Amino acid sequence: MAVEKLARSDAESALNELEGWEFDRDGDAMRKVFEFSDFSEAWGFMARVALIAEKSDHHPEWFNVYNKVDITLTTHDAGGLSKRDVTMAKAIEAL
Repeated sequence: MAVEKLARSDAESALNELEGWEFDRDGDAMRKVFEFSDFSEAWGFMARVALIAEKSDHHPEWFNVYNKVDITLTTHDAGGLSKRDVTMAKAIEAL
């Protein structure tokens, strides 16, 4: 079954419910930078996100330098944001 891109209004509503997440790539992605006390804490966070990503078969784009993890979510098959991205962001926030 094809993954559908969220309507802009639905994407805006979803982002309003998620603290610190913002639109990226002209609204086709959502992004948040997480900051930790040190590299080990950031790496542990990435490991937990990786387990969620594997279980849901939906993988983030991310970048890590020392204590920061920059995460971008988008659904390439949908050509932008989908419910999968919102679900992933909520799971990340639950960590």
